[in-house]
Amino acid sequence: MSTTPFEPVRLGVVGMGSFGTLHALTAAGLAEAKLAAVVARRQASLDAFDACHPGVPGWLDLEEAVRESDAEAWIIASSTHAHVPMVKMIVEAGKPVLVEKPLSLTLAEAETLADTVAQSSAPLMMGHILLFNSEFRQLQDEVRQRGPIRFLDAVRHRPVTTMEVLPGETPFELTMVHDLYTTLALVDRSEPEGFSAQVHRTGDGAIDLALAQLRWADGMTASFAASFMTVAGMAEDGFDRLEVFGEGWIARVSPNPRPIEVWDDRARWPMALEIRADSAAPMGMMAEELRCFCRVVRGGEAVPVGATFGDALQVQRWMERLQDAAVG
Repeated sequence: MSTTPFEPVRLGVVGMGSFGTLHALTAAGLAEAKLAAVVARRQASLDAFDACHPGVPGWLDLEEAVRESDAEAWIIASSTHAHVPMVKMIVEAGKPVLVEKPLSLTLAEAETLADTVAQSSAPLMMGHILLFNSEFRQLQDEVRQRGPIRFLDAVRHRPVTTMEVLPGETPFELTMVHDLYTTLALVDRSEPEGFSAQVHRTGDGAIDLALAQLRWADGMTASFAASFMTVAGMAEDGFDRLEVFGEGWIARVSPNPRPIEVWDDRARWPMALEIRADSAAPMGMMAEELRCFCRVVRGGEAVPVGATFGDALQVQRWMERLQDAAVG
């Protein structure tokens, strides 16, 4: 075992919405990292973060932050439409980057990064916390030990109000994409040969349910259901379930909501995901993702399957083929 001390990685975080703030708070509490910079679109967001975590330098301009801060690696948790230019800027500056999925709104735009990524020695890692969920990692171990998957069934349902909060989003891009990434990791990047999909639309034409099927040459089939259909009495972030069937074995993962319930005027699920971003002792899948990124930055680990630039392009191709195939 190496006795070389691990020097904390100086991380910058771009995007101070709810998820970016979780990244920043998690980074601030990890022994493997030091939060060196935050970047937001609005001064109010920087002020709000400084109020709860003072002393971290903040910028409103990413190019200035990359040039002026001492951050040596970056996490991008901004709006998807801004990902590609931000990744390009950071990678061309020679700095490693972790970017939240999806990489881009379209495959064509994502592919414009190919030369930049290929020519840089700075690693690019996709942010996908579900790859670091403890139950999912156990499921990966079970698949390795027990043999190939014959059938996979993934469901991911969110509140009906999602269509009001995020107008224009569909269950394909917002939710099903998570299960496509985890499926890619479970099949070790094996490419399916069959794609089919169906959708249900509301009276005004919005997609509130997406169904999809993938088929592989060896007979494996995967089924996906994603919707904006759960009601107010259920968990605030809906529910997720993943079942896999092998030869003589079956496994089920129910990662959302976590199995803690609180009751007052109604049932509540206070911990939707396996994330505790307490700056004193972060734990769960986001903490494990950032620990992995720090090891990648230090050269102690390769970007894992499901989180490479090539994986991002592969999943985006699957997504576009499913959307093209959708009927209804």
